[in-house]
Amino acid sequence: MTRITSVLAGACAAALIAAPAGAAELKLPGQLAWTAYDTGSAGYNQAVAIGAALKNATGTNLRVLPGKNDVARSEPLRQGKVDFSATGVGGSFMAQEGVFEFGAENWGPQPVRVLVANNGGAVGLAMGVAAEVCEKAGKPGCEGFEYSDLKGMKVAWVKGAPALNVNNTAYLAYGGLTWDDVEMVEFGGFGASWAAMVSGEVDAAFASTNSGKAYEAAASARGLYWPPIDPDNAEGLKRMRDIAPFFAPMTATVGASIDGGPGTPTAGYAYPVLIAMNTQDEELVYQMTKAMVELFPEYDGNAPGIGGWNIDKQNFEWVVPYHGGAIRYFKELGKWSDAAQAHNDRLVARQDALRAAWDELAAEKPAEWEAAWDARRREALTEGGFEVVF
Repeated sequence: MTRITSVLAGACAAALIAAPAGAAELKLPGQLAWTAYDTGSAGYNQAVAIGAALKNATGTNLRVLPGKNDVARSEPLRQGKVDFSATGVGGSFMAQEGVFEFGAENWGPQPVRVLVANNGGAVGLAMGVAAEVCEKAGKPGCEGFEYSDLKGMKVAWVKGAPALNVNNTAYLAYGGLTWDDVEMVEFGGFGASWAAMVSGEVDAAFASTNSGKAYEAAASARGLYWPPIDPDNAEGLKRMRDIAPFFAPMTATVGASIDGGPGTPTAGYAYPVLIAMNTQDEELVYQMTKAMVELFPEYDGNAPGIGGWNIDKQNFEWVVPYHGGAIRYFKELGKWSDAAQAHNDRLVARQDALRAAWDELAAEKPAEWEAAWDARRREALTEGGFEVVF
């Protein structure tokens, strides 16, 4: 018994030494569930790394459910089957706006709220091109290859994934192209679209530059190339932002075919974004936000691009409002400003206006739902003095 007691005491001492400061103050349930992108994606890999830090610090088991598209990630969140979702602009901004798949009669504008987001700055979100297609365009080695050179080539379209498809549309627009200029190839999920990049079924697909799937494509016989985005190309950027206003030019220094080099000029936005529904328990959101911030040193470096979750990289005036539980924590840290609160209130009012317009239209039961909602949505945003996008 004495020997067993000594062993247990030693184990407890080791655990106390290993546990990060403040971990004992975190009050999370024994199990949490998130949805995330497909296995192998940057979002999934980061969620797994965060889960390992949670387990080590608090004993909480994080169950990560991969979803092959925005709807698949959003449905469990809406139904309350998962607590949070590590998603992109599709499951956050587009869900809030009630557009694309979220404009279907069984969806509508969603009252989603942000906890924290990965604003890495080193990771691009771009349309990757199989390097071998540069030869088809008469540009061996991809020297001088641009998005305009994709004309006539095969580009991935993922069913139920408006974020991926809108982003591809935006990159095509930057190059002066539309879907009429390329061959659209449909896939059931993100992973399938990138498997097709390796097999040769498609020539271009969208991903974060640090996605595991992008690394697989780069290591394949076809190779991978990220055509440049020129920050001085005002006309191209305007075409891009008219479709996807959340994009901004940046230089990616992390990712497939990028690591160890001088960086690639491309575009990006926050990804992943950890969200909850507005009805999620405020205390749980507070504790989850606190864990994401205070355990950052424990998971930092454990997945490509994960450093963007750092508290100093947060954008408190983004396009989707923050949850009250997260705001409470940021106020304690002295990070939340009056300007951030005013911006947040405005975003909540935008969501309320969209939902009210949706409910009114649903009561009218129009025969042509898609056209009716498009018109009503524009009308509601205009009357409320909000920017009309999509």
